This record gives sequence, structure tokens and C-alpha cells, in this order.
Amino acid sequence: MARLLSSPIPPSSDPFYTAPPNLESSPPGTILRQRPAPGNLNSIIHNSSSAYNILYRTTDSNYQPSWAVTTLILPLTNLTHYTNHSTSSLLSLQVPYNSADVDASPSYALYASLSTPSGAIPSTSDDIATALGNGWYVSVPDFEGPFASFGFGVQEGHATLDSVRAVLSSGLVSDAEKKKKKKKSKIAMWGYSGGSIASEWAAELQEQYAPELVFSGLALGGMVPNVTSALDNITASPYAGLIPELILGMTSQDPEARDYLVSRLHTTGTYNASYFLSALEMDIGEAFVAFAMHDIYAYFLGGRSDITSPASPFKAILDRQGYQGYHGVPRMPVFAYKAIHDEFTDVQDSDVLVERWCGIGVDVLYQRNEVGGHIAEITNGRARALDWLKGVFDGNDARNACVVENVMVNITSSLA
Repeated sequence: MARLLSSPIPPSSDPFYTAPPNLESSPPGTILRQRPAPGNLNSIIHNSSSAYNILYRTTDSNYQPSWAVTTLILPLTNLTHYTNHSTSSLLSLQVPYNSADVDASPSYALYASLSTPSGAIPSTSDDIATALGNGWYVSVPDFEGPFASFGFGVQEGHATLDSVRAVLSSGLVSDAEKKKKKKKSKIAMWGYSGGSIASEWAAELQEQYAPELVFSGLALGGMVPNVTSALDNITASPYAGLIPELILGMTSQDPEARDYLVSRLHTTGTYNASYFLSALEMDIGEAFVAFAMHDIYAYFLGGRSDITSPASPFKAILDRQGYQGYHGVPRMPVFAYKAIHDEFTDVQDSDVLVERWCGIGVDVLYQRNEVGGHIAEITNGRARALDWLKGVFDGNDARNACVVENVMVNITSSLA
């Protein structure tokens, strides 16, 4: 893990991150523990007045009772007037932590000097500070749950939805509502890349899993509608470290599949089981360095077929958890943005998903950027996402429309 600016206890060692007794008797979204966030989080994230960790009941990908943690960060009271005057605004921000290590969870990693593969890209703490500066409350869930189930769509979607339920019942946002004539909070979600997986699955599952929640908007950047094609794109690239994290994350709730894949790893040679499994203790930045340019399929005795053939138990997981658009549709306006030359996931996969949404009446603004790739679009799309979210919270969101447009936005050139 990166060097910490403060010293809260890692989740793997902190008793706060444990399941309370009788977990299964609590409805999803129930708060099980709550505390002020330890350490100096307020000094790391600007425009914040206080922060809290909330441990809540959720449902894993096997539809069994589980738990997760979210970090709720409150804006300065003198900034709340920047949003709609009659409501509180809650942004559920899904951070792409992309790791099979629970100690990479945002509730702990927010204390680190967060960065992305390019030093020119604004950090997560900058996004949170900007949102807080707009007077929004910000919830950052550890949506991968207690087993760091990276890429497990159902797990991530459930945990995201239940984090919103928990925040709304915490009294930390409802106190603000009382001061504003008890009007309901406006809620929106935002996620890029790995964070878009959790956000999109939350939107798909919301109608069946959390029908009482009403979202005003959903911003999705660098979407990953098809995990299988992403594997083929990323192997032997600078970002190949995503694949061991994804495989280990997506087998974290299926011991049979994990045992099978481990049995198929080479035991000797450069690409061996020990090195592959070392990803279990890496954050995504460390994994990018450790596995850069590795052909991840070469770690397996049968190559790619050990992962994607019908005989592989992992293929069944990919079929259930790795394809978006089959569990429901967003019941809220969507802003989707993606680089046409995204080297992680094919833009055509996102095009097909958006076309499906538009065909059944989902309100979508989809911008395909002709400039840059997956990493550049983090920066190139950031201001557009924040501006769109501000419009949502201010009540300016469009309805009954589907707009697909190509744009040319190149903010990254000014940062070089």
C-alpha cells in the first residue's frame, strides 16, 4: 500500500471491519456500526466539516447476508447554499479501487496520497473536495465488501445501494433536511472505470433490490459493459495488473472457482502461481507496476481457455457478473462519457448498451470523446461529469431524451 499521511488501522486488522452477530436478521441497508472517521481525513480532503465510517448490512453476489463500509463526508455548513435551497444533495461516489486486497478499500485508502497511473490526473480527494465545495454530501462506499470482490457486479451494486440506504438513515444528512423543511434529499451516483461497474450495476438492480430509493441522476465514465473483452484488451499492456486483481476479486466468493484457477497456474518459471497470488496484497498502483506488460494468460497451464472456456468455473462467473444490461435498466437520467479510443474496453460495447437503453426510454446523454484513451478521459471527462451532476442537483436535468454525440475535449494537453 502507498505511504499513509495518517495512521488509522488497516481494515484487515481493525475490529470495526467485522460482522456483528445476527447479521442476517437485519434488513439490507441497516446501520450496524458507526463512528467518526479516524485520523486526519478532514485535513486531507478540503471543504469537509466532518467524516464518518458507517458499517451496514448488504447482500453479496450469492444473495447471502454480508456487510460493507461507507465513508460519509459532510461539507462545510457555509457551503451548502450552493446547491438547491430546498433539499440536501447526496453524491454516492464509487471510487475505482480495483483491488482484491481489502486494505485498498477507500475508507482506508482515502488517507493515502491517492493518485492514478498518470500524475497529471486529479486524485479522488480532488473530486470529493469539488463535490463538497458545491455543498454536496459525499458517500464513498467500500463496494467490494469484506472480501474485496473486485468486478463482482451484483455484490458491488447491492453494496452501493445499501450504502445510500444507510447514509439516509444515519441522521447525518437528515439533520440537514430538517433545517430545510424536511424535503427529501436529492441523490446521484458517479463512477469511472471500476467505479462505473458498481454504479451501473446499482442502477440495474435498483428497481428490484431497492425500489424505495429515488435517484436524480447517474454519471458513468469509462464504462465496462463486457469484462471478457476487457481482459483481452489489457493483457500484455501497461495495465495488465488489472487482470490478476479481477480474477482474484471475482473468485473471492466462490472457493471452487478460486481453487480451480489456482490449480491451473504454473508452479515454476517467470509466470508462476506465487507471483500471481501476490496480487492479493497489492493495491492497483502496485499491481500495475508488478504486472506491466505481462501476458496474464501465460500464467495458466491452458492459457486463455482456463479462464474463458465453457469448462472453466470462472466462465460461469463472468457470464453472471461480467455483462451489463441484463438485470434491469436505469430508472434515472444518465450521463455516460467514454473515449472512442479507450484501450481498456471497446467503445462498441458501450454503444450497444446505450442503444438498448435509448430503445426503452432511458434518459441518456452519451458523449464519445474523439480525443485520448481510458486514462486521459478521467481528466477530460471530469468537469463534464461534475457540471452535469450540478445540473441534476439544481433541478436542470433533461427528461425523455436520448442524445449520442461525439465531442473533442482535450484537457490533458494543457496539463502536459
